[in-house]
Amino acid sequence: MTAQKIDTVWLLLFIAWLIAMASTLTSLFFSEIMHLEPCVLCWYQRICIFPLSMILLVGLFPLDKSVFKYALPLAMLGLGFTIYHIALFYGLIPEGLKPCTQGIPCDDDSMILFGFLPIPLLSLAAFSAIIGLLLAAKSRLNT
Repeated sequence: MTAQKIDTVWLLLFIAWLIAMASTLTSLFFSEIMHLEPCVLCWYQRICIFPLSMILLVGLFPLDKSVFKYALPLAMLGLGFTIYHIALFYGLIPEGLKPCTQGIPCDDDSMILFGFLPIPLLSLAAFSAIIGLLLAAKSRLNT
């Protein structure tokens, strides 16, 4: 494997780590600074994104080729929760299937930033980008 290929894989993993870390810090900012209480599905997404910050960081120093086997399933699970959350938010899921029956509702108006940006869409962008970067890095590693 060439040094250039390793550098490219490392860079892709580093960008994925930056996204995971920014998502973690943003999530903490929403709850701790803005005092937005997370709903049940937000917690499930946090359960997936918080460890990704550490897994990707540990996989970078030194570059660990097995990081994909831990990070990809966690990111895909987080994406699954996010897609379900977005479907709930936009009313595509029937009322009886909503997990947020107590506490903060999963489709609450407090989840909209700047009057137009639902927080679950931020999560969708983060998990999608992380998965795309991990798959790109993995494919470069295998060629």
